[in-house]
Amino acid sequence: MDTIDWSNLSFGYMKTDYNVRSYYRDGKWGEPQLETSEYINLHMAATCLHYGQEVFEGLKAFKGRDGKIRIFRVRDNALRMQSSARGILMAEPPVELFEEMVLTAVKKNRRFVPPYESGASLYIRPLLIGTSAQVGVKPAKEYLLLVFVTPVGPYFKEGFKPTPMVILREYDRAAPLGTGRYKVGGNYAASLAADEKAHKMGYSAVLYLDAKEKKYIDECGPANFFGIKNNSYITPESTSILPSITNKSLMQLAKDMGMKVEQRRVPVEELATFEEAGACGTAAVISPISRIDDLAEKKTYVFCEDDKPGPVCEKLYHKLRAIQYGDDPDPYGWITVLD
Repeated sequence: MDTIDWSNLSFGYMKTDYNVRSYYRDGKWGEPQLETSEYINLHMAATCLHYGQEVFEGLKAFKGRDGKIRIFRVRDNALRMQSSARGILMAEPPVELFEEMVLTAVKKNRRFVPPYESGASLYIRPLLIGTSAQVGVKPAKEYLLLVFVTPVGPYFKEGFKPTPMVILREYDRAAPLGTGRYKVGGNYAASLAADEKAHKMGYSAVLYLDAKEKKYIDECGPANFFGIKNNSYITPESTSILPSITNKSLMQLAKDMGMKVEQRRVPVEELATFEEAGACGTAAVISPISRIDDLAEKKTYVFCEDDKPGPVCEKLYHKLRAIQYGDDPDPYGWITVLD
């Protein structure tokens, strides 16, 4: 443990002591089990491997100045996993089981929660997969819910600094009435080629437009989009956007700061009117956007000329982090404090 350089952690996987597993068999969930192995014994005909019956979540635990460990919005993640499971006909883990497994995973790996001063956090990954052997497109009868944790630094290596993003109109992330609103692996697989192309061109992420008309903003590959103008926080509404828990939190904070919050369709041309723009999600919290290049239309939308985030992005970022680390009170009941 003394060898971990907490302040220079990347966003990646590191082995920890335990993971927690529960099996769904004969129509019911089993008691959570502690495991030390990093591997799953899986049948080669499991539905997760053939028909994509796989959903996951991402949330974080933070160590405060007072030494206490806080987990952010665990119940919201449980409810979102249930929604994703319903979306692709998987057994829904009960909220209480999900919460118990997350808390157990954090408690049993508490030595991996980065110290307060480091700015790092413990990333928590609940994973639900169909495990029964089937050849034929139908839902599994058996499932595995697994929770593992890993200490992480910032998702974007630049941290809280503005980065450029790009619109690549030749790629879609999710169909309008497809699985975009569920946290399934297939959506991320669909974004890999576009993201790789964007990274090679010097961009941090792709900003996807709606797949049907290519007129409206959907979301960034790993995060929701928001724009700021005229004291309003504006974020897209669409049937193919994952409902980000971070975005929901930022909307609440923006309201409390006296801003107007609008969740609606956002035409791509409206980018020209935003004073600030950002991507938000569990991993990055907020990643401010410096500019967006729409290559096909040969247009560039600039949100900041230097490396400094805009004032609203900065205020929202620091406010949310202060609640997560316990520096500010939590009037919303978002935090679960470990005993």
